[in-house]
Amino acid sequence: MPASTSPKSVFQEICAREEAPVRDLARTLGLRLSTLEGKLRQLQQKGLIEFRDGRKRVALNAGSGYVVGIDLGGSHLHFALADFRGEIVRDSNIKIRPEDGPQKMIAQMKGGIRELAVQAGPAVHGRLRALAMSVPSPVDVEHGVVTWANNLPGWSKISLGHEMEKEFRVPVFLENDANMAATGEHWRGVARGLSDFVFVAIGTGIGSGVFANGKLVRGRTGSAGELFRMNLDWTRWGEDFGDTGYFESYVAGLGISAEGRKALGAPAAGEAASLVRERDAFFVFEAFRQGHPAARQVLEKIFTMLGVGLGNVVAVLDPDLIVLGGGIAKGAPEFMLETVQKVVRTMHKEMAPPVKLSALEDKAQTYGAIFSALTVAREAIARRL
Repeated sequence: MPASTSPKSVFQEICAREEAPVRDLARTLGLRLSTLEGKLRQLQQKGLIEFRDGRKRVALNAGSGYVVGIDLGGSHLHFALADFRGEIVRDSNIKIRPEDGPQKMIAQMKGGIRELAVQAGPAVHGRLRALAMSVPSPVDVEHGVVTWANNLPGWSKISLGHEMEKEFRVPVFLENDANMAATGEHWRGVARGLSDFVFVAIGTGIGSGVFANGKLVRGRTGSAGELFRMNLDWTRWGEDFGDTGYFESYVAGLGISAEGRKALGAPAAGEAASLVRERDAFFVFEAFRQGHPAARQVLEKIFTMLGVGLGNVVAVLDPDLIVLGGGIAKGAPEFMLETVQKVVRTMHKEMAPPVKLSALEDKAQTYGAIFSALTVAREAIARRL
């Protein structure tokens, strides 16, 4: 059977659109309407699609399966169960302790997925199609291996994908967290429809996800976009900045907290001790919101450095857009955006791309994971058609 007339090609086209007029679908596939309708009936009988508007339109059947997107952060696990059209049905959060190590955390992941499925009810039972996970590490995507997570002790060369596939008997996809966030923004956020953009995640650490010519760029080792090692001071080229790297030691949570302690001193008596943890920059942003001039100076310095680093990224990639996300982006969003834009425009003048805040905020990784899980689930179905 020619590919253009197979149920597989029809299903793949519907997946790409999620919903489409039947006549438009026939034109796109180069099929007679009667031929297409026969293929659509086959897909309908399998429960994969549904007709709408008096059979004038066709759409993916949202209830034909479910996927789970998981975001592994430095202190939490976020789970989201979504239907086959990508709408979140239920989600949950679990606190984790990185020092517990990989095996305990993997057990928490398995338990969280099972609990989510139970809470969603019998409609989900036996209809889980795929899982996808966002992890704070470079990833061997082909083999589902967490290569090295510098903020999670013991997470080096962990075969997380195999562990989860063995447990749940469905395809599992792993991706670096910044790449997954970029995927989420491309699917449901401010970068929707753009071919070339950079998503920058600034939180405990800093990283980025790069889209070029409509595709995610992973690089030779899966480390493309790992901005934490960027160095803005050539005179310090030979220094060892350890697992943190030069850029991260200044513009992420660790650097902001360190600069804040130098400029502001210890928080006032009675404040929660958690506010002065090594990587917690909350107290600097709180002082900024209260109008403290030293806090403003700290953040202006940090955001200027961030702008210079992103200006260098623009010089290499020439993107349509830079998207800023992560916890630090929520601390003083307007001031950060204003400062970064000023620096990038000064460096690149009329060639400077726009800089925007993430529309998805802390859900960008989760949406990227849902999209990735849907992609592998739909590919698995298409192979069987």
